[in-house]
Amino acid sequence: MKIDGTPYRSVWVDQADGWSVRIFDQTKLPWSLDILSLTDEDQVATAIRSMQVRGAPLIGAVAAYGVALALRTDASTATLDRVVAMLGETRPTAINLRWALARMRGALHNLPAADRVAAAYAEAAAICDDDVETCRRIGEHGLPLLRDIAARKQPGQRVNILTHCNAGWIATVDYGTALSPIYQAHDAGLDVHVWVDETRPRNQGAALTAWELGRHGVPHTVIADNAGGHLMQHGAVDIVIVGTDRVTRTGDVANKIGTYLKALAARDNGVPFWVALPHSTLDMTVADGVAEIPIEERNPVEITDLTGRTADGRIETIRVVAEGSPAANPAFDVTPARLVTGLITERGRCEASEAGLRALYPDKG
Repeated sequence: MKIDGTPYRSVWVDQADGWSVRIFDQTKLPWSLDILSLTDEDQVATAIRSMQVRGAPLIGAVAAYGVALALRTDASTATLDRVVAMLGETRPTAINLRWALARMRGALHNLPAADRVAAAYAEAAAICDDDVETCRRIGEHGLPLLRDIAARKQPGQRVNILTHCNAGWIATVDYGTALSPIYQAHDAGLDVHVWVDETRPRNQGAALTAWELGRHGVPHTVIADNAGGHLMQHGAVDIVIVGTDRVTRTGDVANKIGTYLKALAARDNGVPFWVALPHSTLDMTVADGVAEIPIEERNPVEITDLTGRTADGRIETIRVVAEGSPAANPAFDVTPARLVTGLITERGRCEASEAGLRALYPDKG
């Protein structure tokens, strides 16, 4: 995708030195576009934990490069196993992280130590390329849903899409998952408009989704998280498309906290609720998402404090919760498959069920 006409991916190897890894510091968006240089596995772990890099597919890609960085110092099997285990503990909910690390370990474990560094960079690059093509295809398979809605509209009426959190190109390596069909619809000339949930507590919708949609020229409006149901009641939402951090073999979906409530509102108002996912997000070992998917509990300060730009241009953090009041911060919730209209994958669309997923992914365990 492009920022002010310049094409970017969300992670890349620095061409100047040929080995350090560059990412956008997403904690600084939308106020500034800061590029970080990662030079070892500890910096990669910090970037993932602090959400300088976030989004399930992108976390996996950056962690893959973290393995390559570690092996530059010591290419032993002990280091390979250590860094895979260490990076795997940085975020518990998104399965893409462990998928990418398992792929790295599988590609490198049986190689001679002398060959591992070059192979690690090549495998990490392959993971990135796979993600880009996967997300492009997700967009292709989601685009007909938006075309069908547009075809039923009267002249001058736009297609209204609601999304939650950020599942755009800065949450992946490129294109995005939930936003990929939207970008492709916009680029094809469809009159689309996106309702962007602010997505408290970290405001990834207001800060990230709105930023990237705006930079690409896609019409959008930021709304409070609790406004979605109201808009659905009044016919202002044609379709909901969200991303996901993990999908069970039965079609349950773990995504940013608040997704479940959007699904309930969509079901009550007859609004289609679609989930876009890459193959790396599937977890065929889990059947019951509510019971089995670990939900990350993040620092309560994300609830109690807010960061933004003051009228005079300063970036400040303020407390918005009464002193002495405790806060709880579950980062994700699980939407049961029964509330999901269908899944949009790189292999096509399917119902949110084990039968639907196995029809598209017979090769999955």
